[in-house]
Amino acid sequence: PLPTQGSLLYLDALHAAFPQALAPRRTALLSWAPRHPRPPAGWPLPTLYCTPAEAGTLPSRAAALRVQLLFALQERALHVLEAGLATELHDTLAALHAGWPELAQDLALGRLSPQPGLPEGVRGQLQALLVPNAARAAELRAECARGSEGIVQRLWPQLEVVVVGTAHGAEQLYCDALRRADCKGLPLYCPFYQAAGALLGVNLWPEEPVPRFLLCPDWAFYEFLPCPAEEEPRTVLLDELWEGREYGLVLTAQPGEYRCRAGEVLRVAGFHKQCPVVEPVRRESQALSVRGESIPEDRFCKSLCRAVGMWPGARLVDYICVESALLGASSGACAPHYEVFVELRGLRDLSEGQRYKLDQCLQEDFPIYKSFRFKGSIGPLRLHLVGAGAFARLREALGSPLPMPRVLREERLLQLIQSTVIS
Repeated sequence: PLPTQGSLLYLDALHAAFPQALAPRRTALLSWAPRHPRPPAGWPLPTLYCTPAEAGTLPSRAAALRVQLLFALQERALHVLEAGLATELHDTLAALHAGWPELAQDLALGRLSPQPGLPEGVRGQLQALLVPNAARAAELRAECARGSEGIVQRLWPQLEVVVVGTAHGAEQLYCDALRRADCKGLPLYCPFYQAAGALLGVNLWPEEPVPRFLLCPDWAFYEFLPCPAEEEPRTVLLDELWEGREYGLVLTAQPGEYRCRAGEVLRVAGFHKQCPVVEPVRRESQALSVRGESIPEDRFCKSLCRAVGMWPGARLVDYICVESALLGASSGACAPHYEVFVELRGLRDLSEGQRYKLDQCLQEDFPIYKSFRFKGSIGPLRLHLVGAGAFARLREALGSPLPMPRVLREERLLQLIQSTVIS
């Protein structure tokens, strides 16, 4: 659970920036928590939400998000749309674009259609909370027929802000996509910073596009290792941090818990009343390293985005990277290399020259990678295109409400993504 102080700081920042945000039943939730009901954002204020708590606990992620979407659509006067992850909001809106005729019919009739992952008993309980609304159904049909750009604000004209649980790492791809299209014109606010299962910071600046988090001293015991690593590493404390520098986080979250490296690298963006304000940079575990070159996921993503910019008409939806050792014999007899799976919009196929652009960008951005490629100790990168919606299905199969890793190390998930390859 979130510390009470964190909840109050969040609510105060939200109310200060968006005065109508705390109106009763004017917040809709899109979040999947399959194992047990929980307060939507960690605080006991159920009167804020128009979404039944049971809707988020369904065994199927896709079913949970569709049911929550239906309840959100029923309430036209929303002020806040809240999602546990940016990917959850993206997948919910993708389901809206694909299935709005059926959703409109359910709205008009005040019913909840049977679907996989929705137990019949739970469906009956939730359907009792719906009422027929033909006018709202007609509005949904009219707005969806106009396309996806700005659809969120067109469906909910009083909406002030979209709240997402995580907006850094690969989730930033989805935040950027939402800002460009479905959520155009609305601020995306990421309120909390969590690591190792503990709440560490709160974002007091809801209207700023890049999330920054105030580290609160009494929520955990923090230590920091300067990056890059020193020859004789020594941890520093909160009052020894320097603005502009990067640090690895060492954490003791609660009294009696083990001291551990959280695997997070933070950049100190400034100070607020003597407390550091940080920006998450990367996760240390998310790195590619077939020969010890250690390319961080965040920097790989930048190289990938640069390569995609050289493919006319293409827009990157999502990606994962795999070290070829995970594929075993199926990777062939060549030197160890990277296997990259990407989902694109606007482009159905890539020429060999276009595929090589990513390997070229990596060589330009990482001299050590270029050196290993020149020596032949790292083989050419292999790029695979996957079908539309492949990553949404992968998140469903993952069975976890946590962000999906982009450097994949689990064979079961690799087999699933391989089955969606189209070229």
